[in-house]
Amino acid sequence: MKLIANDYEPKETFKIIREWTNLTQEELAKELHRKSRHGIKNIEMGTNKFYFDTILEICKKHNITITFEKKS
Repeated sequence: MKLIANDYEPKETFKIIREWTNLTQEELAKELHRKSRHGIKNIEMGTNKFYFDTILEICKKHNITITFEKKS
């Protein structure tokens, strides 16, 4: 699967990546050791922000590649 993040809001990209891991909000919160299920829910609703390092951590653990491409 491919995700073009520019086509989505940050909260949507976070949720899509979580869904690709096949983890529930609670399972992802436990895996990150620093967020509650409620915190993950708030990120996916756009109430809370997240840091890029959080996305990197999730992607590294679940074999998801992040690619940036500069268009000319």
